[in-house]
Amino acid sequence: MRFTLIDQIVELDPGKKVTGLKSLSMAEEYLGDHFPGFPVMPGVLMLEAMTQAAAWLIRQTEDFAHAMVVLKEARNVKYGNFVEPGQTLAVTCDVVDWGERLVKFKTRGTVDGETVVTARLVLERFNLAETDPRRAETDQLVKQEMRDLFALVYREVGQSVERTPG
Repeated sequence: MRFTLIDQIVELDPGKKVTGLKSLSMAEEYLGDHFPGFPVMPGVLMLEAMTQAAAWLIRQTEDFAHAMVVLKEARNVKYGNFVEPGQTLAVTCDVVDWGERLVKFKTRGTVDGETVVTARLVLERFNLAETDPRRAETDQLVKQEMRDLFALVYREVGQSVERTPG
């Protein structure tokens, strides 16, 4: 199951930096178990939000050239505080190195300006057809799905949302 943690991208500098927002609400099912009577966003989901924001930067920078953008490595992950329902986690990812397959990021998550999580992330990008040419159609479907989802989370200033009936 794939879930989207980035509600909105508020800053995007292709090849350099992205900032995304995750607004936490009590409607999120996992909060019932994490923790009963003290609902907070699990640390692994904070890390996932940073990973997703970084992946959006890669996809948009390369015009969605790769179907797969995955977390390869997380280093120096440090948690500073909790994220509670009603709060918004702002995640910022700065590119440190852009390689042929790997992109390295310095990331941080803040709530109201206070740092709640930091990490160094390495994401890998590739297409499934690189190892199995029969998967080229799957690559195209995933790329289109990611383009469609990106259009929902990021709108440049002045860009309107076009809605079609159906």
